[in-house]
Amino acid sequence: MGGAGILLLLLLAGAGAVVAWRPPKGKCPLRCSCSKDSALCEGSPDLPVSFSPTLLSLSLVRTGVTQLKAGSFLRIPSLHLLLFTSNSFSVIEDDAFAGLSHLQYLFIEDNEIGSISKNALRGLRSLTHLSLANNHLEALPRFLFRGLETLTHVDLRGNPFQCDCRILWLLQWMPTVNASVGTGACAGPAALSHMQLRHLDPNTFKCRAIELSWFQTVGESALSVELFSYQGEPHIVLAQPFAGRCLILSWDYSLQRFRPEEELPAPSVVSCKPLVLGPGLFVLAARLWGGSQLWARPSPGLRLAPTQTLAPRRLLRPNDAELLWLEGQPCFVVADASKAGSTTLLCRDGPGFYPHQSLHAWHRDTDAEALELDGRPHLLLASASQRPVLFHWTGGRFERRTDIPEAEDVYATRHFQAGGDVFLCLTRYIGDSMVMRWDGSMFRLLQQLPSRGAHVFQPLLIARDQLAILGSDFAFSQVLRLEPDKGLLEPLQELGPPALVAPRAFAHVTMAGRRFLFAACFKGPTQIYQHHEIDLSA
Repeated sequence: MGGAGILLLLLLAGAGAVVAWRPPKGKCPLRCSCSKDSALCEGSPDLPVSFSPTLLSLSLVRTGVTQLKAGSFLRIPSLHLLLFTSNSFSVIEDDAFAGLSHLQYLFIEDNEIGSISKNALRGLRSLTHLSLANNHLEALPRFLFRGLETLTHVDLRGNPFQCDCRILWLLQWMPTVNASVGTGACAGPAALSHMQLRHLDPNTFKCRAIELSWFQTVGESALSVELFSYQGEPHIVLAQPFAGRCLILSWDYSLQRFRPEEELPAPSVVSCKPLVLGPGLFVLAARLWGGSQLWARPSPGLRLAPTQTLAPRRLLRPNDAELLWLEGQPCFVVADASKAGSTTLLCRDGPGFYPHQSLHAWHRDTDAEALELDGRPHLLLASASQRPVLFHWTGGRFERRTDIPEAEDVYATRHFQAGGDVFLCLTRYIGDSMVMRWDGSMFRLLQQLPSRGAHVFQPLLIARDQLAILGSDFAFSQVLRLEPDKGLLEPLQELGPPALVAPRAFAHVTMAGRRFLFAACFKGPTQIYQHHEIDLSA
């Protein structure tokens, strides 16, 4: 018998000699020694239901009890001390000690307990000393000690704790409690074996997981997907070339789904780029054939209407459109993939948007990306004929600054910021897609990822996680997450089912406290996934 057992004997001795007095018949079971206020039972298979209701201390040693059920001690509510030693029970149920509001000492030692329910200790509002030492506990349920504000001593030593996410809550609880806690050492995993729990750093535990699960399908295929907020409500606009339209979606609060709100006729559209200016809404519809158009809604309550044909002699075969702000004015840049056209910067002038500068003529640009470096606007153009070229804004124009080394055959680029650094995700259809980091003068290679058949490698910040999704025409699309301690993207999950068919763009929106990911697909319907956070320490 350990320290708790010695304490029990002292308490029993203080209460009077064992068997010096026996309560009336039926109040002290066989194989028990009873005094006026105490009982010590050894080998008895009976639960303590026939003791005197005024009993103050009870010890059960090597009994045949297999589990402690709810309400096992309701008939002896006056207990101050309860001890279990060397018993065979393995489970303690919820509310096993219900009714023991005066209990101060609870010692459950040297038993075979492998499981304890999360509400097993509920109601022990006077408990000061708790021992669960030398059992078979690999973990403890979260919030096991909730409501036990009077605790001053807790002994958890001698248990084969698995020091994984299940133990994280305990590590976080120990510094917050006004009690001495003996925890012992880890039994596993192997990397932490024999390490004292009190020496573990809770910040090193990775106990959050995320999952993207299918939520809804939007029937037509799409080439681009963009998020915008109008009149305080998030909206999504899809470029649907085969349906010949820009489709605007909003949230249906009654059905709890996304629904079509408005559609703009736009045959062969490749990109629908929204811009909100006060009460007004503009949508640039970049089209392969028939000219790109600007649609406008001057104020809420009106429908969008075409207002302008954009640079018909320069934009012959648009492939991408981006919005950027230059010197306080909104501008669009449209990447042109034809040999005869040119990528064009269109800036607002009065009621419309007009060419401000031609960029990168004759290079068949496939993608434009607006970003800020060193506090100045920059523009990155990817091309079918040369490495991506970086321009910076100076003197009211974009001027070439540098290109990106070691980056041939880049179809598209997207950037993100993390930890004060600027990163690029470069999409390559043949070869490896790449992650690069800005070093103050140029982008340098950080990571390569196999990506046969990729047309999109898109970073997205969802909740606290910096993700990047690598789409593929030949395989499952991969979701990766930036691991801050490594500074690298690590695989998280494959996106699906349903599998994406030729994905081309991704966007996420937060709606009604829920987070959604839109995946626009060229050869299949747009799929919507819901983002879930999973707490592995629960």
